[in-house]
Amino acid sequence: GVFMYNHLQQKVRNAEALAQKYKQQQEALSAQLQVVYEHRSRLERSLQKERGEHKKTKEDFLVYKLEAQEALNKEKQDSMNRYGALSSQHKILKNQHEDVKKQLLDLQLQHNSLKLEHRKALETHSQKYTQLQQEKDSEVSNLQDTVFKLREESKLLRKAHQEVHSQLLNAQ
Repeated sequence: GVFMYNHLQQKVRNAEALAQKYKQQQEALSAQLQVVYEHRSRLERSLQKERGEHKKTKEDFLVYKLEAQEALNKEKQDSMNRYGALSSQHKILKNQHEDVKKQLLDLQLQHNSLKLEHRKALETHSQKYTQLQQEKDSEVSNLQDTVFKLREESKLLRKAHQEVHSQLLNAQ
């Protein structure tokens, strides 16, 4: 019986030691679990805060995106309006350029035509001048001949008149 009692007492002490060991382990685990719960609680609060901040950031981003889209659309519309105005102005200037080019071509053709007419008129006037010069020279020469002949004739007539006058005086 004593042996049995000692053996049982030994088993009880072993069981109590084991129970004490398990109790310490449970307390350690419980403390660790408490730390884990606290950590989890802090993480959940941090997660809630992050979610709140994320939601606010997302809302801010959506507002920014909407404003940016509106600004972009407005700028795009302004650019399209400016492009339309510049395009129509370009067409007007292009048409004016074509008109000026056409006028220039017409004026060049007219200038060439007038230049040709001027050259022809100059040649005609030059020929006419040369012809008139020759005619004048010929006429001057003829008139000089005529004057010379008339002088000669005048001399002869004076001589004849003188002779007739002398004869009349002699006859008287």
